[in-house]
Amino acid sequence: MSVTSPLLQLPLSQFKSLTISTPFLHGSSSLSRLSKPSSSITSQKPSPPAFLPPIRAMRSMQGRVVCSTNDKTVSVEVTRLAPHPKYKRRVRKKKKYQAHDPLNQFQVGDYVQLEKSRPISKTKTFVAVPVPPRNQPKFKEEENQELGLPLESLQSS
Repeated sequence: MSVTSPLLQLPLSQFKSLTISTPFLHGSSSLSRLSKPSSSITSQKPSPPAFLPPIRAMRSMQGRVVCSTNDKTVSVEVTRLAPHPKYKRRVRKKKKYQAHDPLNQFQVGDYVQLEKSRPISKTKTFVAVPVPPRNQPKFKEEENQELGLPLESLQSS
């Protein structure tokens, strides 16, 4: 006993004359009809002004080496000032980063600059670069040559 529906018994010529009432059946509609209507004003993308520099994330930081026992790796503590969420006062926040030191040149207490690089390992994405110390004493000879005149205390009488 085979049960056949009455639609299967109709000739195929009747199916060709039928039209689909909605364009969404069987993917017959194109994407251009489904997209929002566009005008000539909205089709042009606004270009950013040429004088503004591109906004980039922080690429480098400065910090102090706190651990240098690992081979080719130093742990650097970066301190930044951030406003307290409740009291709006600036507080120091510290964070440690692992940095690549290929020559093992940095010791504990050195100040380094962290430059962003490709990931070297799971936790190392920075390279340590030396930073000259801030407070360097100036040589007395350079100060005398800068003025071009010898100081009275240095003149022989």
